[in-house]
Amino acid sequence: MKITYLGFAGSPAIEAEAGVRLVRLERFREFLSGCNLTVEAIRNSPLHGNPVDLLYDARLDLIIRTNDLITVEHCLNENPGIALRAAFDAAERRLEQMLH
Repeated sequence: MKITYLGFAGSPAIEAEAGVRLVRLERFREFLSGCNLTVEAIRNSPLHGNPVDLLYDARLDLIIRTNDLITVEHCLNENPGIALRAAFDAAERRLEQMLH
């Protein structure tokens, strides 16, 4: 798995969580040949004088054995770990749909 961080330096905790989540996709190993994770820090525009909020956008691109790329929905959250878990959950659902 390749991990790319945009807008922030990333962290060992995010990498560890991604590794744990990747293990859950192991059951699709005969179908998958790779996975690219991008976690981007996005600054929200302030609304009505509220301070600028920071959101994290986690997204996965799955590479299947035919070298086709499957993009998974973007998952936004104020906590990068929650966004990452949601992205992996979405990837798991997408793969289950494709195989059934």
